[in-house]
Amino acid sequence: MKLVPSAMRWRLSAAIAVVSALVAVALSLLVRTEFSQTQLADARQLQDERIQLVVRDYALSGQAALGAELNAPNIPQELRDAIRGGNRATYLERGPGGSWIWAAAETDGKILSLRNPYTDRDDALSRLDRLLILGSVSVVVLSSVLGVAIGGRLSRRLRLAAAAARRVAEGDSSSRVGDAIGDRPKDEAADLARAVDAMADALRERLLAEQRVTADIAHELRTPVTGLVTAAELLPPSRPAELVRDRVRVLRALVEDILEVARLDTATEQAELSEISLGDFVRRRVGGVTPSAEVSVVSDTTVRTDPRRLERVLVNLLVNAAKHGAPPVEVTVDGSTVVVRDHGPGFSEELLKEGPSRFRTGSSDRGGGHGLGLTIAVAQVRVLGGKVEFANAGETGAQVTLTLPT
Repeated sequence: MKLVPSAMRWRLSAAIAVVSALVAVALSLLVRTEFSQTQLADARQLQDERIQLVVRDYALSGQAALGAELNAPNIPQELRDAIRGGNRATYLERGPGGSWIWAAAETDGKILSLRNPYTDRDDALSRLDRLLILGSVSVVVLSSVLGVAIGGRLSRRLRLAAAAARRVAEGDSSSRVGDAIGDRPKDEAADLARAVDAMADALRERLLAEQRVTADIAHELRTPVTGLVTAAELLPPSRPAELVRDRVRVLRALVEDILEVARLDTATEQAELSEISLGDFVRRRVGGVTPSAEVSVVSDTTVRTDPRRLERVLVNLLVNAAKHGAPPVEVTVDGSTVVVRDHGPGFSEELLKEGPSRFRTGSSDRGGGHGLGLTIAVAQVRVLGGKVEFANAGETGAQVTLTLPT
């Protein structure tokens, strides 16, 4: 079974990647800020200790040591303002020529200053930036790969569950969602699978109970209806007798249809396959059911199908077209496809959307009925392994397209 790419996998991966990127950026900024502040604090402390030594040595010898300068002309103005009044201070100067860490103190109306390069610390900060960027990118890539793996596994399990659920909806009673996705891991997908399987089992039991009731009722009606048919035939000729016989025949046909629907609902019917020429088969069967129908064979082909069931399908489609549509009824055979069209009011929107349903006619404009003819046709086509589609052809006319396996 081919599994199509899932949007959930990529959405989950994108979410993990975005969250990872935000966390990585936040941590990188925090680390960079702390490192930068620690570097600056260490540099200020070292420079302050140096200037203290310089001041003490100057007080003893009158000479500026450790490369210090006396009344240097290039002292930053901010530093001059900070040491005014006999204070001591440090200052970080950044400019086009580089970065410098200053320390200065005022003594005896003179300014002792010390300047050292800060470039090595800037280089260390730059190296840290590169490492943080590389680490952040690595974290985002690895988290994205992990997200794809996790999201892909979850998405695959959900798609397998959806496929199994569709098979259950199509009537495959042996399909189980839990078996499709496996028992491991015990996550929400497994809980969902168990819930869907439990719901499918409950619905299946309910449908089987309803089918048994329908079959039992139809079977129990068969004997008294047969007696009614026999009794009606014994009535003396009269108009009321004809009405009784007509209604009894309708009732008998209804009971037979219900029994057939009940058999088809069990999904145990098997087609007895044989090879037939579809065009010739349709032409002969249509002529026997609806002689006025127009048969057109575009291209004939040999199909392997059950002639009895195919005849049942054609009869039901033709009867439906003749009873609920309007002439002319057109039957077209093209390869393994048979199209039956009438020129009546067409199918209702409800039937086109949901398909035929028992005891519900497609449209009040198409006359009365029990809605079993098309239901039986669809079920028989399913046994044949074919496909049937309902549509409205143009402004007037219902069209049924039957496609058989070759």
